[in-house]
Amino acid sequence: WSTRDGAQIQTLEGHTDTVYALLLGLDGRVYSGSHDGTIRVWSGADGAHLQTLKGHTHWITSLAWGPDGKLY
Repeated sequence: WSTRDGAQIQTLEGHTDTVYALLLGLDGRVYSGSHDGTIRVWSGADGAHLQTLKGHTHWITSLAWGPDGKLY
């Protein structure tokens, strides 16, 4: 969404269930966590899908950077 006028800029598509978590990374990427058990990584510049992190055995309901710089 645009901070200037509230207009939608981009739709990030790819999760197969509800998205419960978003994290704006210091690296310029956007991270989304979903009820589908995946974390998707997106380019903050153009919204391109960069990577899907799989292997979680349950829903992703929150995302955070740890003090060690790792994604939690």
